[in-house]
Amino acid sequence: MGHLWTFITKMHSLAGPALMLLYPIYASVMAIETSKIEDEQWLPYWIFYSFLTLVEMLLRPLLQWIPIWYDLKLVLVAWLVLPRFKGAAFLYQKLVREQLMKHAEVVMKRKVH
Repeated sequence: MGHLWTFITKMHSLAGPALMLLYPIYASVMAIETSKIEDEQWLPYWIFYSFLTLVEMLLRPLLQWIPIWYDLKLVLVAWLVLPRFKGAAFLYQKLVREQLMKHAEVVMKRKVH
C-alpha cells in the first residue's frame, strides 16, 4: 500500500504543473501558429493564471490554513484550461470585457462633455 500511496501522491503533485503550465504553453504555441480564435482562450488564461498566482503569493499565510487549497486551485485551473469548458474565455467575456466596456463608455462620455 505504501508504494501505491507514494505513486498517487507523486502523480497528484505533477498534475498541477502539467495542467497549469505544460498544456497551456503547448496550446498557446499551437494557437499562435494556427488559429486566432484560440487566442481568445489562451490570452485570457495567462491573464487569470498570473492573477491567481499573484493572489496566491499575497495570501499564502492564509491559504496554508486551507488544507484543500491546492485541490480547489487545480479544479479552477482545469475549468479555465480544458477546451470543453473554455473557462478563461468565458470569464474574460463576462467579467473583464464587460468592465472594460463600461469604463470605456464612462471615459468617452467625459470626453464628449
